[in-house]
Amino acid sequence: MIKLNPLTLKKIRRFKTIKRGYYAFIIFAVMISVSLFAELLINKRAIIVHFQGSYYFPTYGDIIPGTEFGLDYAYETNYRQLATQFKTEKSGNWVLMPPVPYDAFENDLKEDTYPPFPPSFTEQHYLGTDTVGRDMVARLVYGFRIAIFFSLALLVSTYIIGISIGCAMGFWGGLFDLFFQRIIEIWSNMPVLYVIIIIASIISPTFTILLLIMVFFSWTSMTWTMRTITYKEKTREYVLAAKVMGASNYRIIFKHIIPNTVAIIVTFAPFAVSSGIILITSLDYLGFGLPPPTPSWGDLLAQGWANMEAKWIASSVVAAMTLTLILVTFVGEAVREAFDPKLHTTYE
Repeated sequence: MIKLNPLTLKKIRRFKTIKRGYYAFIIFAVMISVSLFAELLINKRAIIVHFQGSYYFPTYGDIIPGTEFGLDYAYETNYRQLATQFKTEKSGNWVLMPPVPYDAFENDLKEDTYPPFPPSFTEQHYLGTDTVGRDMVARLVYGFRIAIFFSLALLVSTYIIGISIGCAMGFWGGLFDLFFQRIIEIWSNMPVLYVIIIIASIISPTFTILLLIMVFFSWTSMTWTMRTITYKEKTREYVLAAKVMGASNYRIIFKHIIPNTVAIIVTFAPFAVSSGIILITSLDYLGFGLPPPTPSWGDLLAQGWANMEAKWIASSVVAAMTLTLILVTFVGEAVREAFDPKLHTTYE
């Protein structure tokens, strides 16, 4: 476990004093937490069903057939209809539904009319539906969860690879450094979009495949940064003292150099998250991202562009993206200001 030095702790305390960034971080963390438990808030399955003295919790459990509740079908229970039936019967049975009783894949169609349907509080489609009748709130929230975890997974993967290789390049230098410099120069000139187009035309890209492709091409930027930082840090007195005391290279890198570069590493993280969200949304918009019916902001943007009369589609996803990117930008600016080395340097 990495132990933060007093200077880094001081920078973290300064970050908390930058109110705009600090509150943006809290809101963003709440959004991620809500998306983790979205099934309890946005789902066609009930949270709790009380039937004949027994309690059922369908949200995270197996499919419960309608016959379990005295209905005349053996497929999954329609909990919205069950809730209405229990209210009508007044038999003491009840159903607790999520605030948005639809999931991201359910088509809520009507007779004699075609989707998209406008926002309706009566039908609990608070932001309307998309072009095939799926609830917009559900598509936005589940799409946010996919986008944010894609960007976080991309961030962690590229940081692990970039920091490891960059530190090794800067620490050992020589032929090892020259070899990876040439590799990075070649890697940086690869046409990433064309590679994704080719792969998408051959196979249906999944979350894992897209992530591996982007990690394959995105690790170079952090590698350059860590190489430069390590070249500078390895000449500092604390590193030389560690060498004199007989510390191993592993200990010097992971116990001394990397903990003292946390400030610079953290500074890039919020902007990398923002880039990841834009990346997955752009690929989905162009049709080279995750396949339908995966909830996707890019897919919603494409629907909104193709159906301008349904203003709630484009406006909802644009508002969600704008809010998310503004929060990430505020966090990034606050981190950059709090971890600015000029604010923590004493000149003699």
